[in-house]
Amino acid sequence: MFTFLLWCILFVLCWPVALLALLLYPFIWLLLLPFRLVGIAVHGVLALVFAAIVLPARLLSAPFRI
Repeated sequence: MFTFLLWCILFVLCWPVALLALLLYPFIWLLLLPFRLVGIAVHGVLALVFAAIVLPARLLSAPFRI
């Protein structure tokens, strides 16, 4: 919603730039998509490493809890 409001303001101030932004947005989205996918993968790997490091401490903190 905020992005749409910014685009409306840009359209009022300078409509050629707003239309150019509207036309280029899908191409920029496609260009940035691989970086977004890599970010999701890196986040998953870091979460797995964190869970593997913290697991012994979690097991030792509650030895009788199943």
